[in-house]
Amino acid sequence: MGESYVREGIADLPATFQLFCRGLPAGWGYLVAAGLDDVLGYLERLRLHTDELGYLASTGLFSDRLIETLSDLRFTGDVRAMAEGTLFFPGEPVLEITAPLLEAQLVETVVLNQVHFQSLLASKAARCVDAADGRRLVDFALRRTHGGEAGLKVARSAYIAGFDATSNVLAGRVFGIPLAGTMAHSYVECFADEVEAFAAFTRAYPDGSTLIIDTYDTVEGARRAAHVARAVASQGGRVAGVRLDSGDFLKLSVLVRQILDGEGLGDVAIFASGSLDEREIARLLAQGAPIDGFGIGSKLGVSADAPYLDMAYKLAVFDGRPVLKLSAGKATLPGAKQVWRRHTAGRFVQDLIALADEDVPDGDEPLLRSVMTHGKRTSFDSLEAARARAAAQRRMLAPDHRLVDTRPYAVHVSERLLALDDELRGGLALARSD
Repeated sequence: MGESYVREGIADLPATFQLFCRGLPAGWGYLVAAGLDDVLGYLERLRLHTDELGYLASTGLFSDRLIETLSDLRFTGDVRAMAEGTLFFPGEPVLEITAPLLEAQLVETVVLNQVHFQSLLASKAARCVDAADGRRLVDFALRRTHGGEAGLKVARSAYIAGFDATSNVLAGRVFGIPLAGTMAHSYVECFADEVEAFAAFTRAYPDGSTLIIDTYDTVEGARRAAHVARAVASQGGRVAGVRLDSGDFLKLSVLVRQILDGEGLGDVAIFASGSLDEREIARLLAQGAPIDGFGIGSKLGVSADAPYLDMAYKLAVFDGRPVLKLSAGKATLPGAKQVWRRHTAGRFVQDLIALADEDVPDGDEPLLRSVMTHGKRTSFDSLEAARARAAAQRRMLAPDHRLVDTRPYAVHVSERLLALDDELRGGLALARSD
């Protein structure tokens, strides 16, 4: 397309593209915006180096004119976007790019990749936070994510959504996310018996150890952990918790809690991990499982039940002319837009998708804000701010929009935008009839 744009003399004409999601995975009620920080960093650094230009030339697909154009490529456009941690819904632009056509078109894949993947992960993680209802959550996903880079993005997105910590040490270094970890079964197997393994571990970490108790027999493991926990406490230390990683979590957590309480260890928490997600967390807690925290791994890291979103990056304005497409099931609305959110009594009531220059009722909150102007970033949001925003917004979303059997949140389209859509559709129909 870039080759043709240059040949046709339209590569420098202004274009506005919008990124939005067409629908929600089954049972989901909302999405959490994430990935904007990576997008803005990418756009600021955008350029093609000599070896990359040489490769493009070697393919024989592109003219010298395009290669020369690309040698000077920098992103010079404007970006409006929802801040990370903002809740959003189908049809709402989460990001809008206005730039010369060639620039806006070439960045599509990276922009879509970054926002899609991280918003998907943040949304999956937020559902786990909803289900856990205040209990501790730790990201255990790294070993089964689709690559190391993906593992970093899982950790960051989960932290935005409200997870407390990650086992990914590199994520702790890069993003400042709190770290958490326990022992593995292999650690226990290195010692003659569990008591020796637990005692050795607490010698290294006398204050706050978590002991995995299901290597051999979970109930016996709980008794042995209790024995070691009492010994540690007598020396001024503390075992913080025991971890269940297999079996019937409901039955075992009840038995383990009885053992710990019977030994006067009511402050020792029960932590569960292993093939967990928001639905299993919700089921366990609804049935009374006395579990104090969860490690969420594979099903979070690959968003197992919903591994992708139907997210798209589509043209809305070209050279000052609003445009739309009418593809079956994939129609788009024309024009630059704003998304307005109405609050009442501390709750989100409804959203309105409107044209960017429309007036709306006082009190409605605009969600798209300027974050980049002429290729220069104008907004710098911290990870902690995004995390706080996500928590605050979920509190303002009614519970029946949040976890299972969700009720759709109200998203309306303004009358002016609908009228423009009708006008353009009519014009296209007339042109076809001619």
